[in-house]
Amino acid sequence: MTSNYRALITVMAIALGSGNLLAAQAPTGEPQSPSATATYIFLVGSGFLCEPGDSSMCPATVRGNSGDTYEMTGTGTFDAQSKSVKATGTYTHRSPNGNVLEPGVWIAAELVSFDSYGTAPGALQRHGSTFSSAPFGLKRPQLPSGPIPTGGLAIFRIRLLPILGSPRIAVLQVNCVLGAVPRERSVEGIRLAFERTNAEFSEETSGRVMFFSMRPDANLFSTQQQKTASGTSETPRN
Repeated sequence: MTSNYRALITVMAIALGSGNLLAAQAPTGEPQSPSATATYIFLVGSGFLCEPGDSSMCPATVRGNSGDTYEMTGTGTFDAQSKSVKATGTYTHRSPNGNVLEPGVWIAAELVSFDSYGTAPGALQRHGSTFSSAPFGLKRPQLPSGPIPTGGLAIFRIRLLPILGSPRIAVLQVNCVLGAVPRERSVEGIRLAFERTNAEFSEETSGRVMFFSMRPDANLFSTQQQKTASGTSETPRN
């Protein structure tokens, strides 16, 4: 039990760190090819996606055949080419009548796959009322590069760490309906399937999720800004 609480504290620290990364950068209004980047940030029923008192946004909730549900929140980053991922969050397993059966935290162990639907640069502006409390975006339009809202389906293998009990392994699907969304994936939300027990939760009931693709030149912003300010440029080398 003590180790689980230490894991909970560690997970929340990582999540807050990822949130600060999002707050420090702004999405650009320029379109971007899905193949131009392999690095993504994502949110699951958390952060600026949430509106106080609106349970349809956060947490992301999925229901099983027996009527019990999993409520999940989280944030993280992944690289679609190398399949590396760093992501974490919380979950609550509830009975059909809403009683808490199991609270805990989850940690991503593997990115199984990511299918991008393309970018949607105007997504935050189109949802201006929903994202009115966003800590970034509309307040910092002067940045030339940064995270761009992107649709897609990500499949992660995750490790669930309950406050009480043994860890379990599950497959988490995160679907964001931005860009050119296939008809069969038109419902936004999450799905969860447990290994060994074959228990599946496949009815998305609520929750917002979103991916942000990172421009390849985002980490060069400070260097480019300094060059522009000083009026200097590098001489090409032979």
